[in-house]
Amino acid sequence: MNKGISVGLLGLGTVGTGVIQIIQAHQQELQHQVGCPVSIGKVLVKNLQKERDIDIDASLLTDQPDDVVLNPDIDVIIEVMGGVEEAKGHIVKALHNKKHVVTANKDLMALYGAELITVASKNECDLFYEASVAGGIPIIRSLVEGLSSDRITKMMGIVNGTTNYILTKMSKYGSSYADVLKEAQQLGYAESDPTADVEGLDAARKMAILATLGFSMSVALEDVSVRGISSVSDDDLKYASQMGYTMKLIGLAQRDEGRVEISVQPTLLPNEHPLSSVNDEYNAVYVYGEAVGETMFYGPGAGSLPTATAVVSDLVTVMKHMRLGVTGRSALPPLYDKQLKTDEEMESKYFLRLHVEDRAGSFSAITSLFADHLVSFEKLLQLPIKGENDMAEIVMITHKTNKKTYEEISQKLRDLDVVKEVKSSYRVEGGQSK
Repeated sequence: MNKGISVGLLGLGTVGTGVIQIIQAHQQELQHQVGCPVSIGKVLVKNLQKERDIDIDASLLTDQPDDVVLNPDIDVIIEVMGGVEEAKGHIVKALHNKKHVVTANKDLMALYGAELITVASKNECDLFYEASVAGGIPIIRSLVEGLSSDRITKMMGIVNGTTNYILTKMSKYGSSYADVLKEAQQLGYAESDPTADVEGLDAARKMAILATLGFSMSVALEDVSVRGISSVSDDDLKYASQMGYTMKLIGLAQRDEGRVEISVQPTLLPNEHPLSSVNDEYNAVYVYGEAVGETMFYGPGAGSLPTATAVVSDLVTVMKHMRLGVTGRSALPPLYDKQLKTDEEMESKYFLRLHVEDRAGSFSAITSLFADHLVSFEKLLQLPIKGENDMAEIVMITHKTNKKTYEEISQKLRDLDVVKEVKSSYRVEGGQSK
């Protein structure tokens, strides 16, 4: 294959610009990898007259999708336009026209990944999506290739840079949630509508993708239990720190005896845990395998060049497959049927903060309720509430219990006369093993 490979781009935003920059600047390295030149054939944009931050021949730009996806001279389509339904339509049309596809679209892959992989396989085309999870971290390729001989039992990590930036600033500098969110928006880490990030939806999509690959079962977005960080308070972070913990928005996918749980939620980690030191917009994912044990993948989770690097790495893989004549053979159907854990099978420790009446018997009533359910405490604090002479605050971290039992306890706490309010409750990972 010496004629060269032509690439069509759907989208020329932050990531698309980074892709072109890398292809232009790394031409020698790319030719060395694949044995032929790599060029940009056509680029779909919304506005042909828009001024751009990259030097690109205007004749390569088009506002007509079919100029890219149906172009007979283009071999590989790179989708970086975002959105779901329109992007899906373009990708399906491209695959039916025997064009290989690379996408950075996590929303699309979380919702339609299995369907698109099937279409790609039927048309003997490659479909790769490394950049859809954790930006420049090669986590998908590591699961599919590097750890393919192992049985993955757990994946846990920080997969959203926006929320990690917000929690870092709140924890380290005492900044308010509203102030840090505004700062994140000004820096470009958060969108003008930050709902997908701060309510955990972005991370949930990524965990659905990772669970599908890591566990070789078809995990849907609705299988992920999701809770965001918008209700996290300064007091929650203060007490977590006092007890030796750091709060992060953690994506968790865990498999035990063939049954899985997948969640995204604010989680307390011991300060000495490696994920506790992952700050600002950085991402990190822990992968646990039966053979390899623990591995950790760390790096920038977003940004033009980190994400574009993952896209171009997928492009290189596609081009190598083209050269070897093995395209369309990398996608495998799930090996296992999906079996979700019940609430009785999900075990964790919990952080709980209560406002209670400061009178004799209050503390005993609360601890007796936990004892009745055979749940003990790792740490326990009782403090007066400033300005409230008749009120106290109880902060506790339990030992492990199952989700069903904990929810029963939580409801009974709300029914106790001495408990005025359950202020907050979070999952706890790590620490004492009891």
